[in-house]
Amino acid sequence: MSKTNESLMQRRNAAVARGVSQIHPLVVQRAENATVWDVEGRQYIDFAGGIAVLNTGHRHPKIMDAVKRQMEQFTHTCFQVLAYEPYIELCEKLNELVPGDFVKKTLLVTTGSEALENAVKIARAATGRAGVIAFTGAYHGRTMMTLSMTGKVAPYSAGMGLMPGGVYRALFPCPLHGVSDDDAIASIERIFKNDAQPQDIAAIVIEPVQGEGGFYVASQAFMAKLRALCDLHGILLVADEVQTGAGRTGSFFAMEQMGVAADLTTFAKSIAGGFPVAGVCGRAEAMDAIAPGGLGGTYAGNPLACAAALAVLEVFEEENLLARSRTLGELISGRLRDIAATDKRIGDVRGLGAMVACELFTSDGGPHAELTAQLVVKAREKGLILLSCGQYGNVIRILVPLTATDVEVQAGMDIIADCFAELS
Repeated sequence: MSKTNESLMQRRNAAVARGVSQIHPLVVQRAENATVWDVEGRQYIDFAGGIAVLNTGHRHPKIMDAVKRQMEQFTHTCFQVLAYEPYIELCEKLNELVPGDFVKKTLLVTTGSEALENAVKIARAATGRAGVIAFTGAYHGRTMMTLSMTGKVAPYSAGMGLMPGGVYRALFPCPLHGVSDDDAIASIERIFKNDAQPQDIAAIVIEPVQGEGGFYVASQAFMAKLRALCDLHGILLVADEVQTGAGRTGSFFAMEQMGVAADLTTFAKSIAGGFPVAGVCGRAEAMDAIAPGGLGGTYAGNPLACAAALAVLEVFEEENLLARSRTLGELISGRLRDIAATDKRIGDVRGLGAMVACELFTSDGGPHAELTAQLVVKAREKGLILLSCGQYGNVIRILVPLTATDVEVQAGMDIIADCFAELS
């Protein structure tokens, strides 16, 4: 009996914990670059990229070859037991790539949440303080500490009780929704007056472009004010580049376009082209604030993932993917604006590089979550994998591999245009 999406989804629902959600009721059989095939043989254009993990596409030949070569040598030793060169080399390269004109060191771990957890640990050790300021709409992970920083309760922490304390919420600047840069800075000042003194705050954690929150882009002016505020009070600025990193925004890290550098930068997702590696890179004196044994993990900086990440860096250089990201961003934004010219339900098209989204509104100006959900379903029916996001579920985000061809991207955008027309 041949396997079907329906039969496998039944098995999934019986075997997998209910809390593990799934956007599309499909089971993948194989994938190549920007295309996936399900178990029934149907083909889809992938505009999700494993949620920003596949900037270099599915199974890039250079990455696959690097991993195969590493597999033939060894797959695991635990870096804290026996070191290996790919871990060291990757840290060296990231120390050069991460923005900031200061000496840096890097820690490698496995997941984005783990990177953010460790960034907080490092900031606390470096400053002798415990408090953290994060922003509305933020997404920093699903572990206990990162759930405290994540600015959305449902579904991430619903029913789990209160998360660890010491995290305070500032407003993320979003002129579209009436929050100016000055409003956002004033909200931090209110925290200092009402909740915690500046000398109690170890870190301010921010996504230069919010991911799950809706692809809102922080302005250079705001980042400069935030940097000045951190410098004034001895607070470490932490840039969460888990989703924005590895070229998605047109520079390898989005902070390169923000005019200032963070003290600590977290990365994950596309850094290793589908293999699990993440980490923290930052000021050497801060990174070294924790004594030997205080950082690490059994699988942290896995050699296969390190080999993949080194190959990703080569692919970016050889294929000029940063320029490609900017070109794709212009193409996608242009197509969305063309649709918005006649469809007033699209209230905003925004992004940085190839990190592009459109926000949907009802006729009375409210968030149009229903239309957003319908678009995701209809696009899938037409052979396109899409993702939504946003605090109100009314944002369509596009995270197509940077290696996708113009023909594939235009075909995907044609499907989006058709979906808007059919759902008018």
